[in-house]
Amino acid sequence: MSGVLRARLGAAVAVPVITAGAVEDTVELCRALVAGGLDMLEITLRTPTALAAVEAVARAMPQACVGVGTALSAADLDRAANAGARFAVSPGFDPGMVETARRVALDWLPGAVTASEIMVARNAGFTTLKFFPAQQSGGTAALKAFAPVFADTVFCPTGGLDQASAATYLDCPNVVAVGGTWMMPKDAIAARDWGRIEVLARAAKARG
Repeated sequence: MSGVLRARLGAAVAVPVITAGAVEDTVELCRALVAGGLDMLEITLRTPTALAAVEAVARAMPQACVGVGTALSAADLDRAANAGARFAVSPGFDPGMVETARRVALDWLPGAVTASEIMVARNAGFTTLKFFPAQQSGGTAALKAFAPVFADTVFCPTGGLDQASAATYLDCPNVVAVGGTWMMPKDAIAARDWGRIEVLARAAKARG
């Protein structure tokens, strides 16, 4: 599971973290992101429309890899899989979610920001991890310190990144991809300026 996810993240470079509003707008937003080269899409389970948006985006863009974020329970993983998600992201690691992730065949990206959390996740078979909130958890300095200790483990940092800091994180030897929202500014979404978002997505794909 971890190997497939690691390969997908490495190819993606940057993963948009999407808060779903109206389903139709979320589909158009995702079309712009995919057109800009970002085809791994994380739709967070933070709004009532999130699962409907996952289903609609997965149906409209089968070439994209659509997943969910903020998965906090085994039930969230079940709901995500039923909506057509291909991966799920969690802010932390819950051993109780491992079996569900395997049963529903979801690539699961759990979070870890301390040595103890990384060890627990590794011992459960997870060596591709989210690092959140990245800036508040030590940033690139922490990730570089972890690199020689956990040589088999890579991270996808999210939380507070922008175009410039994303590139800095991608320079870390154990960072496989980055996640965030900088390629889809709120004002561009409100204006339905999908062209601008496509341009920003293209820049993010080029280097985070």
